[in-house]
Amino acid sequence: MADKKSNASGGIAGIVAPLAEPITAELGLMLWDVRFIKEGATWILRVIIDREDQPVSINDCVDVSRRLSPVLDEADPIAQSYCLEVTSPGADRELVRPEHFAYYEGYPVKVTFYRPDDSGQREITGILLGFEDNTLRLLNEAEESLAFDKKQIAVVHAVDQWEEDDETL
Repeated sequence: MADKKSNASGGIAGIVAPLAEPITAELGLMLWDVRFIKEGATWILRVIIDREDQPVSINDCVDVSRRLSPVLDEADPIAQSYCLEVTSPGADRELVRPEHFAYYEGYPVKVTFYRPDDSGQREITGILLGFEDNTLRLLNEAEESLAFDKKQIAVVHAVDQWEEDDETL
């Protein structure tokens, strides 16, 4: 087994992402994120894929898994046993990387803070104006531009925009 630690610079995810990116690109997919996490007693290497023009299918996940598995076996970047999971980010995807924020500029997001703000709010939804220099900028419902330091933010999720007319029964 490889003798690499997950807390190294970039960790396991930082090692696996460059291995997965060519595979996802070849399949016409985007590599959204890579996470190496422990759930219960099991370590999971979660490779999150997306597609710009249509939703990710189960076949997309299977294709990436089948192509990535032998690459991981050969590179052997993970010392312990783990499960490879290839999935889509979902409609309420978490925005983590700078490219995620750039991709969602102009779209609604929900920001959850570590602590409530002065008005007691722990969450706010608004249009993402940008994220740079560790500052997230939003346009709220009152059309006020707000800025939040990254240190205040626990998580940012995309907000799924379903129009009532789009729903079919």
